[in-house]
Amino acid sequence: MSLAEIRGRLTAAEKAAGRPVGTVSLIAVSKVQPLERIESVLAEGQRLFGENKVQEAQGKWPALAARFADVVVHLIGPLQTNKARAAVELFSAIHSVDRPKLAGVLARLAQERGQSPDIFIQVNTGAEPQKAGVLPGATDAFIAECRALDLPVVGLMCIPPADVPPGPHFAMLADMAARNGLAGLSMGMSGDFEEAVAHGATHVRVGSAIFGERVPV
Repeated sequence: MSLAEIRGRLTAAEKAAGRPVGTVSLIAVSKVQPLERIESVLAEGQRLFGENKVQEAQGKWPALAARFADVVVHLIGPLQTNKARAAVELFSAIHSVDRPKLAGVLARLAQERGQSPDIFIQVNTGAEPQKAGVLPGATDAFIAECRALDLPVVGLMCIPPADVPPGPHFAMLADMAARNGLAGLSMGMSGDFEEAVAHGATHVRVGSAIFGERVPV
């Protein structure tokens, strides 16, 4: 697979869903990818990337951003509060806000800096004990709590369970976003992003289908 093929599939999915082409943002998930692969994708014109870990992103994106001025990087992995300051300085959006303590730290940093990354709240749609995210029943209250802190909540994010059809989880997330007046839906990965687009995804997170299999570190 290649970036061009993924872009073609994304365009086809938008058309099939009756959505304008360009509605969905493609996040190229560059975690654990060698620099030469990332540079190759940058050379093809991709400018929106996703990282899972603050420390890994710190090691490569400041230098790349100096060379490619319009690069945008989102944090899509879990965020520890002790890494929050580095995260708000590095990322344009954080897709994994999922607990009051983290929201409070991000709000304090936003007040200090006078600005904040866009915030997506991660929802554990499958209520999986090993997975991060707010439980579905607590999501409305947590959205309200984040808004009360003046955090710029723009949408919701989910990672459906691996062993079930993802469609119902995408539909659940879309319903929660709609009833809370949120436009952003970060959902869909390499294996299911077309279905996510059909359910209203605004951001899809595609890694291995663009870069190839991850390189262990």
